[in-house]
Amino acid sequence: MNTLISVIIPTFNRASTLKKAIESVIKQTYSDWEVILVDNNSTDKTVEKAVNYLPDIQLVTIDEFVPGLAINEGIRASKGNLLVCLSAHCIPAHHDWLQQLKDNFDDESVAGIYGRQIPMESTNDLDKRDLLVTFGRDKRIQFKDPFF
Repeated sequence: MNTLISVIIPTFNRASTLKKAIESVIKQTYSDWEVILVDNNSTDKTVEKAVNYLPDIQLVTIDEFVPGLAINEGIRASKGNLLVCLSAHCIPAHHDWLQQLKDNFDDESVAGIYGRQIPMESTNDLDKRDLLVTFGRDKRIQFKDPFF
């Protein structure tokens, strides 16, 4: 039996990067998902483009963008048993990303999972360094993590 995964994407004027993020979800090998776009009144056609890419996308609109609030509003609108937060400018590196995240929950001692952020070619050198320091390259099991 599949588990519904809710993919929550908070946005504000991310029309230029949102297509790749949505396409990365559509191309996943794991297919039991919903996408919830939490938009902060974008003025760059973010919502219109999102609906064109994924007609059944769920839309939540907020008036003040606070990252935690945006995610919480997406959670409130979700129907999934598992929740995934995806920034509109982040593109999963693999087509089995959702499956890999889900598989970690086969271990009942796991409470949460996050993936490392891999810099894009356009990422500046300082941000590339910071991402490497923050996420590293190896899988980690953490019991207390201020990032998470």
